[in-house]
Amino acid sequence: MNNSDLLTYCLSKNGAYVDHPFGPDSDIIKVEGKIFAQLFMLNAEQTVTLNCERMTGDFYRQLYPGVIVRGYHCPPVQQPYFNTFPIHSIPDELILEMTDHSYATVVGKLPKYKQKKLSEDSKLQ
Repeated sequence: MNNSDLLTYCLSKNGAYVDHPFGPDSDIIKVEGKIFAQLFMLNAEQTVTLNCERMTGDFYRQLYPGVIVRGYHCPPVQQPYFNTFPIHSIPDELILEMTDHSYATVVGKLPKYKQKKLSEDSKLQ
């Protein structure tokens, strides 16, 4: 998997769209204005940062210590809620699982009416 593959997967999520608030070198994928994935180059490696629940983030970091790390570019108070890793360093299935979790985490924090709209829109597809 590479960043382009992951971008395509992220954009297949209901309501997802790409934005470039930090410039053209990073793809920021959002749903309802909230970031759930960040794809960028770091030290010449394709890298991704995904949202997570605190305990889930700890679990993934323990699975791949030193590879999956707390959101490196996030303020310290937010770091436990983000995981950053080089995309080639873990199995594709785990990347997709973590992406699904990130999307669900962000959508789960949206107001109920927005969650309902996303759910209804997915049924139309």
